[in-house]
Amino acid sequence: MIRKYLLPGLGLAGGILGYSCQMKGQRTVNEIPRQPNIIYILADDLGYGELGVYGQQKIETPNIDELARAGIMFTQHYTGAPVSAPARNVLLTGLHTGNSQIRGNHEWAERGNVRSYHAMLADSTLEGQHPMAEGTITLAHLLKDAGYNTALIGKWGLGAPHTHSVPNKMGFDYFMGYNCQRQAHTYYPVHLYENLNRVYLNNDTVAPHTRLPEGADPYNPDSYAPFNLTDYAPDVLFEAMSRYLNENNPRTTGKPIFLYWATPIPHVPLQAPQSWVDYYVEKFGDEEPYLGQQGYYPHRYPNAAYAAMISYLDERVGQLIQQLKDMDIYDNSLIIFTSDNGATFSGGVDPAYFQSNHPFLPEYGWGKGFLHEGGIRVPMIATWPGVIEPGSVTNHVSAFWDVLPTFLEVAGAEVTVKTDGISFLPTLQRKPQPKHEFLYWELHEYNGQQAIRMGNWKAIRKNIFGGNMEIELYDLETDVQEQNNLAADYPELVSQMERIMRESHKPAAIEKFNFN
Repeated sequence: MIRKYLLPGLGLAGGILGYSCQMKGQRTVNEIPRQPNIIYILADDLGYGELGVYGQQKIETPNIDELARAGIMFTQHYTGAPVSAPARNVLLTGLHTGNSQIRGNHEWAERGNVRSYHAMLADSTLEGQHPMAEGTITLAHLLKDAGYNTALIGKWGLGAPHTHSVPNKMGFDYFMGYNCQRQAHTYYPVHLYENLNRVYLNNDTVAPHTRLPEGADPYNPDSYAPFNLTDYAPDVLFEAMSRYLNENNPRTTGKPIFLYWATPIPHVPLQAPQSWVDYYVEKFGDEEPYLGQQGYYPHRYPNAAYAAMISYLDERVGQLIQQLKDMDIYDNSLIIFTSDNGATFSGGVDPAYFQSNHPFLPEYGWGKGFLHEGGIRVPMIATWPGVIEPGSVTNHVSAFWDVLPTFLEVAGAEVTVKTDGISFLPTLQRKPQPKHEFLYWELHEYNGQQAIRMGNWKAIRKNIFGGNMEIELYDLETDVQEQNNLAADYPELVSQMERIMRESHKPAAIEKFNFN
């Protein structure tokens, strides 16, 4: 049985409230409406501690914080993987990485010069990542079959143009965004995709990871002008999303909406609207420039720019909520905000300065890319008027593979595919909640890793490709930073964890993702 606990030091407001009240003018709390709209907002590389309600002190996120006050905060929600593509694959298929197809980032390099931005512009067959298998059934397929209009706005990263694995062939009626996650390494791209077609923007070709011109003064903001162009992709994406909602208003069409907003923010590079950068420069004061030594574009004010990106996203979340209210569909909408993995360590981002992964360690090896808590435990907020009690907090242990069965239960549809998930709808309703015996992850990247969460115990194996097979064991109730390895004290538990790791791993269909 998984024990419940609140993490110390988070200062979580609201508390767990009862479900005895009736909201003014609304249904009795807990009453499930017929096929509500489902809005799933997935930030990119947003750390556990980068929202105000999760303890952030420097970056302002009032609109997302308000979602928490209007709904429920999950303190023990986990992504499907500590990097982008496999996390999204787990989300859409309901299978953890021991069973899923895409178990890491795979740029499908055998096609040719996929790393060249200019080559991709000239040849669209070089864009995108390794595709999911033909015939894959996704969450979008299942909700579409249940009567939903389905849309993806933002980053795909699970296929490539001209293949069967693009959003419009994987269950989404409408797609606007980056097909290729490598192209999302600039917020001023030459093009995006609308459905199957390129949409060209009014931007020059400045390849990702371009450095400052030789001889440029790094302390002069004008030196960074080449990296701030005309059409800011997040603006373009938000406008497309707003149009889609207006054109597919459920009150007009009679069909509910499943909207998956996979925003690329705050994944580097550091590019944000100047007004927000100026706001944080005034708040933080002067700082040393980032010159591109950790990859991605340079920036004169890296901390201000990173905070600006998150506050820009927060501003857009507020605008989305207001649009749902103006359309008179907010009260019949389940909205979830979360992130695909922990905070990054590259591109000029300073996770220690922001305490981005608080209460977990901010150093390299403990955030994005790694199976320690800072890499996989992510913020999640859900709001749903009349169903979720405002201002509540839950310690239910859940993961991305739970989203598919949850959304299908919300939609009143049967789960007709194999899934490793358990619906957390009971938690949203404050009803008895079935629990996982354990959660399992694996990742071939960063020298190979496996991890298990079982009760308060966390088992992790690292550097597998370096020949290490030792399992570390931590008690998260007393050691959330995973500093006191108790493996020697609990050999029987370690043996149980080793057995679960062995049994949970199925050979990957894509050879790159296999362990020896």
